[in-house]
Amino acid sequence: MNNRKNSVFDGILGDNLILSSLMVISPIIICGDSVKNALSLIYAFNSMTFISLIIGSFVPKKIPYTIRIIIYAVISSLVYIPVRWFAVEFYPDSIHRIGIYYPLLAVNSLIVLQSEAKFYRMKKGRMIISLVFYIIGFDLVMLFTGAVREFFAYGTILSKVADINTTVSGLGMPFGGFIFLGLMCGVYRKIRSSVRSGQTESEE
Repeated sequence: MNNRKNSVFDGILGDNLILSSLMVISPIIICGDSVKNALSLIYAFNSMTFISLIIGSFVPKKIPYTIRIIIYAVISSLVYIPVRWFAVEFYPDSIHRIGIYYPLLAVNSLIVLQSEAKFYRMKKGRMIISLVFYIIGFDLVMLFTGAVREFFAYGTILSKVADINTTVSGLGMPFGGFIFLGLMCGVYRKIRSSVRSGQTESEE
């Protein structure tokens, strides 16, 4: 029973999309330097991933695997059109900053790779729950990264000046994002290892 629960809720801690699988990291490293950019990326990722995977789950499994992958990509590309239209209305500044990484989210690894390997092997209800937790896992990392980098790189939060005496401008650059994400991955894996060790000891 525990294994079944873990497989559904793993998206946050046990198998975080970013910190564990290192998927969808380019937009975070390049564009995740502020809360506003983070919110724009979260909106795009959540909308395109959830809608695309739900629609894709109705594609018949009798269709050859290669063709199914192409269909999933076409579905997500079509979903991208209205998602970006709304993004231009609500996040105009972030859209310009994020640039090419926005359409790349339409064919992110969760849609193209994990759909067949993980989600479409589950029953619909369980698939939706698991997908939601994977999305939440992405959102938490994205928001935390954007907030920390904005605060320490620019001395602001949501573009409002914060009370900080010293800034580290490098955190706002791609190399700073890469280093920060690497540190987060290290801490995450340490915590995950400790949690799993504690569970193993309790079972014994």
